[in-house]
Amino acid sequence: MSNQLYTRTGDDGYTNLLGEGRVAKYMPQPEAYGTVDEASAAMGVARAAAASDLTRSILLTAQRDLYRLMSELAASQQAAARFRFIDAGRVRWLEDQIEAVTAQITWPREFIVPGDSAPGAWLDLARAIVRRAERLVVHLLHDGLIENPELCRYLNRLSSLLFALELRENALAGAAAPTLARSIDD
Repeated sequence: MSNQLYTRTGDDGYTNLLGEGRVAKYMPQPEAYGTVDEASAAMGVARAAAASDLTRSILLTAQRDLYRLMSELAASQQAAARFRFIDAGRVRWLEDQIEAVTAQITWPREFIVPGDSAPGAWLDLARAIVRRAERLVVHLLHDGLIENPELCRYLNRLSSLLFALELRENALAGAAAPTLARSIDD
């Protein structure tokens, strides 16, 4: 087995799908699964910075889910069912986590500005990337390039969970109240 990190097969600007077929790297599928990969990387930084074992555990489970979600996104339409893992049960898992975390925090009444703690800021960056990934996956669903609507629901709930975790990490870091987007002088 070679330890070579490159294959040269993508040098022409195309990438293989799982199953059969190649598509340009700028096409909607690679753009979507690449953005999910970016979200997972940001979640990894947040996990490394998190003060809470609970946050780290939830993030690791969600990152593992995202790898499976990326597999389905990277599959040809004919092969997608073989890679299907994200379903209503995984969405319910996220909803259960959201409920558990929100029971431990005070929900702000206004928009907040990220940055009250390092882990919270990383979680907010991950949340924003997940929201972009969600928009791209919705586009794939609406264009008929994927069939599983649970992928969109999963990403939607994940962004909510990341926000709740941001608030929790900020509180654990000693932020008495979140920094509001609207200043007191407004």
